[in-house]
Amino acid sequence: MALTTYAMGMNAKIYCGAAGSTPSTELANVRDVTLTLDAGEADVTSRANGGWKATVATLRECTVEFEMPYKRTDAGYALIKTAYLTGGQVGLKTLAEENGEGPDGDFSVTSFPRSEPLEEGVMVSVTAKLTTFRSWIEAGGGA
Repeated sequence: MALTTYAMGMNAKIYCGAAGSTPSTELANVRDVTLTLDAGEADVTSRANGGWKATVATLRECTVEFEMPYKRTDAGYALIKTAYLTGGQVGLKTLAEENGEGPDGDFSVTSFPRSEPLEEGVMVSVTAKLTTFRSWIEAGGGA
């Protein structure tokens, strides 16, 4: 019987870099990444559809949310913080595993709250929304 392998979150990769270029620096100081891919909808129902409502996808959107332990000396933290504070963009590439698949593009950091629980490490929660889609990276690393 063949052993089936599954992608594990701890092996997923997120890369960051300057906006306008494909990110190549691993953003290792993160945990619990969520990639949300959604599309708007348009009602294209007509009488010819046999009594069924017809919907088609319209504009897509991509949001990446993750937590970072607060670490002022971390270059990735500094890049994300600067993008938030300046209203600038950051390049992000989020892959489901090493050489996996996922989006590559420029993102605006729209949320940057910090939690300071008494008995835990200080954490920053990041929400980044796609502004420029560059490509969808296919498994194996190519676009």
